[in-house]
Amino acid sequence: MMKYLYTAVFTNDNDKVMAKVPDLPGCVSSGKTLFDAITMIEDAASAWLVTAEDNGITINPPTEQVKLKKGKNDILSVISIDTIDYRARTETRAVRKNVSLPAWMAKLVEKKGINCSQVLQESLMKVFKA
Repeated sequence: MMKYLYTAVFTNDNDKVMAKVPDLPGCVSSGKTLFDAITMIEDAASAWLVTAEDNGITINPPTEQVKLKKGKNDILSVISIDTIDYRARTETRAVRKNVSLPAWMAKLVEKKGINCSQVLQESLMKVFKA
């Protein structure tokens, strides 16, 4: 789980803009405008990379832009993908995990009305973003 930079290729196709990430096989999308296509390909690439991370699929390193095949009217743009951020926005299902606390800490937590799940989630997000 991490951050990635890839080049996306955008091609005007009549009434829409086609988008693909050549380094991520099958990662394609489209939008009505270039802005829409950028948003859609970032989402598609995020889903592609999360699936690869979860299933141990080899993730190709990004190819240098000068080595990518480019049509005369294609637009190349670097896109940034943060799979931790994507997971936080899309995987909202909670999973129960048991944790152990020293007895004195558990008493203070209860006395102060602290939500341990929330504190743990916030702390782990800071660790993952580091």
